[in-house]
Parts: sequence; C-alpha cells; structure tokens
Amino acid sequence: MTVCLAIAPGGAGLPAAAAKRLRARARRLLGAVGENRSELSIALVDDARMCALNTEWRGKRRTTDVLAFPLREGEGADHCRGLLGDVVIGVETARRRARSRHRALDDELARLLVHGVLHLLGFDHVRESEARAMRAEERRLLRLVRCDGPAQRWR
Repeated sequence: MTVCLAIAPGGAGLPAAAAKRLRARARRLLGAVGENRSELSIALVDDARMCALNTEWRGKRRTTDVLAFPLREGEGADHCRGLLGDVVIGVETARRRARSRHRALDDELARLLVHGVLHLLGFDHVRESEARAMRAEERRLLRLVRCDGPAQRWR
C-alpha cells in the first residue's frame, strides 16, 4: 500500500512526528478496510485552501474539516482500481475542533482521516440511516487505529 502525505506550503504547521503518526495510522486503516494494495493521497491544507476547494467542489463558500475525492467513481474508474482517492484535511479547522473538544490534534486528524476514507469507500451521511452506519464504522476503525472515543455526529 502507498500513502502519499502532502503538506501544503504554509498550510499545516504540523510537526514531522505528527505527520509520521498520521501516515502510520493511514497504513493501518487501509489494512483494516481491505485496501492493502491501494494508494491513498492525504493533503494537509490551511483554511484558505480548504475554503477554495469547498467552494469549487461543493459550492459552499466556507472552510470545512475534511473533503474526499474518490477515484473509483465516474468516468475512468476502471483505470483507477489501485487508487483509492484523495483525502484533504483542513489542519487549522482540525486544530480548533480538537482544542474545543479537549482532545489531541493527532486524534482529531485520525478521526478526519477515517471519515474521509469512509467517503472514498462509498459511505455517506445524508440520511440518518446512512449516518448511523457510518458512525458505527468510524467507531470500529478508530479503535483499530488507536483513537478511542465517540464518533462525531455528522448529521
């Protein structure tokens, strides 16, 4: 499995050790969801970049915590079997959320990584039944990457 971790210039202010831990958690996560041979790209960006992406792709003119761009959907999906997709994490938003919830930034980054990967795998939280299933899978996977605690309500 390949995990590509890109930290946008001026975007993260994330210590190298934290980036290394996130990459290790991503590898563990890919193994847990049966994607051992897949490639995952993770980008850590600042609020300005995240707002631009959220505006461009979702039409929402504000920052967000995580965006997922699956490569196995739509045209050309047959050519992307080994490529899972891209997860973009807004580090500044994650840092604020971690602080407000009295949790470590590492744990918040892991939560966002799991959430993003689940979106790449086809999970969603538009309907309450989908949200329940996604939260249950988040809890299971967070335990596997050693990040305990309740999954966030995404609805």
